[in-house]
Amino acid sequence: MDSTSTAWRTAPCRPTELPPMDLRVLRRTGGELVLRHGLPLATFEPSFMAHIAMQAQQHPHKVAYARRGTGGAVGGAAWETISYGVLHDQVRRVASWFTEREAAGEVLLLLTGNSLAHAVLRLGAIAAGVIVCPVSAGYVAAGGDFNRLAYVLDLVKPRYLFAEHAVDVTAAASLLNSHERQLIVARNEDDAAPASLEAILNTVPGDLEFATDPDAPAAYMLTSGSTGRPKAVVQTQRMLLSNLHQAWQILGSAAGWSDRMLDWLPWSHVSGAFNLYAAAVFGGSLYIDDGKPVASLFDETISNLREMPLRYFCNVPLGYGMLVEALRRDDVLRTTFYRELRLMLYGGAGLSQPVMDALQGMAVETIGQRIMMTTGYGLTESSSGCMAIYFPTDRVGIGLPLPGVETRLVPLEDTRYEIRLRGPNVLSAYLDNPEASAAAFDEEGFFRTGDAATFHDQHDPEAGLAYAGRLVEEFKLSSGTWVRSGEVRARLLADLSPLASDVLLCGVNRDYLTALLVPNAAALAEIAGHANATDLEALSQHPTVRARLFTALEKHVAALPGSSTTVRRAAFMRQPPDAQRHEISDKGTINQRIAAENRGDEIEALYASDPPPHVVVAP
Repeated sequence: MDSTSTAWRTAPCRPTELPPMDLRVLRRTGGELVLRHGLPLATFEPSFMAHIAMQAQQHPHKVAYARRGTGGAVGGAAWETISYGVLHDQVRRVASWFTEREAAGEVLLLLTGNSLAHAVLRLGAIAAGVIVCPVSAGYVAAGGDFNRLAYVLDLVKPRYLFAEHAVDVTAAASLLNSHERQLIVARNEDDAAPASLEAILNTVPGDLEFATDPDAPAAYMLTSGSTGRPKAVVQTQRMLLSNLHQAWQILGSAAGWSDRMLDWLPWSHVSGAFNLYAAAVFGGSLYIDDGKPVASLFDETISNLREMPLRYFCNVPLGYGMLVEALRRDDVLRTTFYRELRLMLYGGAGLSQPVMDALQGMAVETIGQRIMMTTGYGLTESSSGCMAIYFPTDRVGIGLPLPGVETRLVPLEDTRYEIRLRGPNVLSAYLDNPEASAAAFDEEGFFRTGDAATFHDQHDPEAGLAYAGRLVEEFKLSSGTWVRSGEVRARLLADLSPLASDVLLCGVNRDYLTALLVPNAAALAEIAGHANATDLEALSQHPTVRARLFTALEKHVAALPGSSTTVRRAAFMRQPPDAQRHEISDKGTINQRIAAENRGDEIEALYASDPPPHVVVAP
C-alpha cells in the first residue's frame, strides 16, 4: 500500500480541520522575505496561576501529572498521580511559603529531573515571583565535571536549591554549600536538611496576589553551550504563555495538550518545559516517562507505550529512530501506538526522511491511514517551537511561522536563507551579558538564530521551509571549500538508515569528509542476527554489518561525489556519546564541537594512511 496516496486520519483531528493556511509574504529588495501568519495572536491570561486555578475549578479530579512509583520491573510499578485540585492547592502553598520569605526576584536552581515534586515547586515558585533555573541532573552527578555547575552558580546566583534527595547533590556539596543558599528536598529524609517540600506543603496558603507582573523574569533557561559557555535566556510569563497559545491556535484541535501525554523530554530544556506548562495551561494529563532514547532506558518508554494509547506523541529524531525498530518487531506495541494517534511531533534536530516514511508506512499497514506529523522549530531564545507544520505534507521540514511570529529570511549566497525571529515569545536579553544581547538582534529587532533554511519549493512558500543547517557549525576543508554540515549530516543519516542514529561529521581543515557514527543497536542486532543488542563493538564489526555499511557508503559517494558533500570514510563510535563528558545534550543530540574534541584518537584513525580494520573506506 502506497502511504503517500493514503488518506490522512479522519475526525476529530485531521489536517483539513486545522485553521486555513493564511501565509503573508512580504518581499523586499535584495531577495529578502518576511513571513507571518494572517491570524493575530489570541488574547490570553498571562499568569500560570490563573490557568491552574481555572483547570482546578473545571475538573478538580482530573490527573494533572503522573509518574511511576519506585521499585519493580520496568513498567511494573503503579502510577503516582496528582490531580488539578491538589495541584492548585499545593502550588498556592509553595507560593505562600516563598512569599512569606519575600523571595520574589530570588532564584531557585532546580537540580533534578522530571518529577511530581519538581512540577509543584517550579509552578509555585513562578507564582510567587521566584525565578526558576532548571539544569540537568548531570550537573551534580557523581563522577561528573562540576565546571558547568560552578559557572551556572556564578551566573544565576541562586538563593534556593532543589534536589529530590539530599544525597543526590552530595558529590557537589563543596560547591553548593553556602550560608547564602537554602537546599530544599522533596521529603524530610534527613534532619539536617534545611527544608523539604513535604514541610513547605504544610504552609497555610494566604489570600495573596501572586506574581502579578507578567513581564518580570519567571525563568532562566540555559542555552546548549554548543558554541561556548551557556547563556541564560530571561523568560517571562508573557513570553511562555504567548508561545503556548501560538501553538494552541494552530495545532490545538490536533494536539493532545488537553488530553493524555507521555513525555520524557527533560524540563531543563525548552521542549520538555513546554509540555510541563502546556498540561497546566490546557488541562492535559502529563505522564512522566522515565525512559529516554538510550539503549539502557528505552525499554521503559516501550513499556509505557504498550500500555498507554495516545492521541499525541512527541519525541526527538533519535527517539523516533529507535521507536521505528521497536514498532517493526512488536505487533502489540504497533497496534496500541497507532490506535488513537492523531499527531506526532518531533523537535530538537532534523528528522530523517526514511524514519518519517517508516512511521507513515506502518501507520497505513496498521490503521489504513496516515498520521499528521509536525515539528516545533524553535530555540531557547524563542521560548520553544515558534514555527510548525500545520498543513498536510509527507516531507520533513520546519514548517511556517505561528500566529504572532515574524520570520525574516535573509538570503545567503545560495538558495538558503538565514532565519531571524521577532515576536512576543522571543527574548529581549540574556542575563548579565550585554554584549551577547546586543549582538543577538539586527537593526529591526529580529533575533539572529544562526540557523539556515530553504523552501521546499522556491515558487510556493506555502509548501514550507526545510532546515538547512546551523551556520556556526559549517566549516572549511583544507581546500578552502565550505561544508554545509547540517545538510551533509541529514543526507548521510538518510543514506545509512537504519545503521546509525546520529553522526559526528569530521573534516575541519582536512582533505575530505569522514564520520563517526552512533550505532543503532537494535538495527545492528537484527542485521547481524544477534539477540544481544548491548555488545556494540561486536555488532559494529560483524561482517554483515560492515558489508551493509560499505554498500551504503558506496551509494552515498556515487550520488554526491563532491568533496564538500560526500563522506568517504566512516566508523562506528567505540562508545556512545557520553553525557558526563558533555558530548550529548539532554534531548539526545550530539554536541559536535565537544564530541570532536573528546574523540581525537578516533578521528585520527579515520584519516590514517593505513586505516585500522574498523574504519570502512568507500571505493
